[in-house]
This record gives sequence, structure tokens and C-alpha cells, in this order.
Amino acid sequence: MSQQHPQRSSSRRGVALAALLTAVALPLATACTSDTRPDTGKKASESMPPAPVAAVVAPAKVEVIAKLTGCEVTIRTDAEELREGVCHTADGDYLITTFPQERYKRIWLDSAAVYGGRYLVGNKWVITAPPKLQESLRQKVGGSFEDLNDHSAQS
Repeated sequence: MSQQHPQRSSSRRGVALAALLTAVALPLATACTSDTRPDTGKKASESMPPAPVAAVVAPAKVEVIAKLTGCEVTIRTDAEELREGVCHTADGDYLITTFPQERYKRIWLDSAAVYGGRYLVGNKWVITAPPKLQESLRQKVGGSFEDLNDHSAQS
């Protein structure tokens, strides 16, 4: 008797789909890029200004955000609902916390409201930093500030 396991056929389909997408997307991506600009003959990198430092960080790993902020991170929590890393720098120490889903970030912020404070918040991440560091970190990774001091007065 030959019974296929649902997981095997599902993973085979996933591998086949990934291979198909790669086979289609890779030629399209390379066909659409060029090292020279047709109007000037110059290399594209010579005629375009350099990209600015990341304005916004998409959902990212703690390590990616840490690298953008210029720190060697030490992971202190690695759980299903969040990952947290500690950064020690000459300017001060701060925490980078990432979440697999936006709802986990909301739960975390709701819990942090008990302590109050101002947090740098992005898509599925939060940076907890001293006030003197917050603006410089924001310039490096984007995000917005969420002030939880207003929430601390609630019971």
C-alpha cells in the first residue's frame, strides 16, 4: 500500500512553487536592471546619488535593526511571540524587540503602558532607549514614537 503523507505532498508543492517562482522572477529581475544608463552611457551608480540611510525598516530581525543602529546585539529573549536583544554603545544602552505578528507588538505595548515612557515603534518592532538616543535611532531605522505616559494614568 502506498499512502502519501499530507505533509510530504504539501512540502513538495512548496518546493515546486518556490522553484517555479525563482525560474520566472530571476530572469525578469536581471532583464530589468542595467549597469549603464542609456541616455548618458555612465554607470547607474555614477549618475545617481547614494541611497539614504534606511528611512523605514520592514519587519526585520533584531540583528538587522541592530546593525542599522551600529551595535553588536546580544540576544536575551528568543521566544515564539518576541525576540529581544540588548545593545551596549558609547551613547547608551537600548533594547530592540521584534515580533512575528503586529498583534504581539500591541500586547507588548499595552503591557509596557504600566511603566509609561516613550518608545520608538515600527512594523513589528520596538526600540526601548533613553530619550537622548531616541531621535538618532529614529534617523537610522525610521519608525515613529509612541508615548505611553498618557496610558499610565489609566487604571
